[in-house]
Amino acid sequence: MGDAVHAHEPHRDVGGKLNWLRAGVLGANDGIVSVAGIVVGVAGATTDSTAILTAGIAGLVAGAFSMAGGEYVSVSTQRDTERALLRLEKHELKTMPEAEERELAEIYEDKGLSPELAKQVARELTEKDPLQAHAEAELGIDPDNLTSPWQAAWASLVAFSVGALLPLLAIAWTSVSVRVWACALAVIVGLTLTGFVSARLGNAQVGRAIARNVGVGALTMLVTYFVGVLFGTTVG
Repeated sequence: MGDAVHAHEPHRDVGGKLNWLRAGVLGANDGIVSVAGIVVGVAGATTDSTAILTAGIAGLVAGAFSMAGGEYVSVSTQRDTERALLRLEKHELKTMPEAEERELAEIYEDKGLSPELAKQVARELTEKDPLQAHAEAELGIDPDNLTSPWQAAWASLVAFSVGALLPLLAIAWTSVSVRVWACALAVIVGLTLTGFVSARLGNAQVGRAIARNVGVGALTMLVTYFVGVLFGTTVG
């Protein structure tokens, strides 16, 4: 009986979790492509493993903190905007409650409810929790579940770092003669995985998403490798 009730509980935060998962996939994808471009480019210029590893680690650290900082600033701005909208909504509920209730009823009427039922729903929701009801319906904001800038920052930092480790370890742990190919293979595998996951999350065509992902990664490595060859020495 308990399991049956639990199975039918509303999943209120599914959309938020999917957004974090999607952001994590994109962060990992960025880490793979960015650091792969760096290490392959340096490998095209020199056979010095220390130089390649140093450049890769620097790219990982810089990219991870850059993404984390960008996410923190972006989500902080979003959170400030959400708080400002909630303050305004709270003020309107206090100063003109009848008008706000009519506005809420009109929203539900526009969604297909009859005028009578829409008024009843608006009245009952307003009596229970006016800010929650109006914020969700009018603004699309859950006052109890605002976006977290620190969570976004940490998620981006970790996702980028995990993705970046794939080409870095592949090129660091293989011999000079095959390390560029080993890195390319690791990148293709990683981008295939992130392309598959992002396609499933977005209900897109898996094959197209994977081809797009792998194509961008391959082009990045090809260009950076020949830039390294042009400005340095060839791979020994």
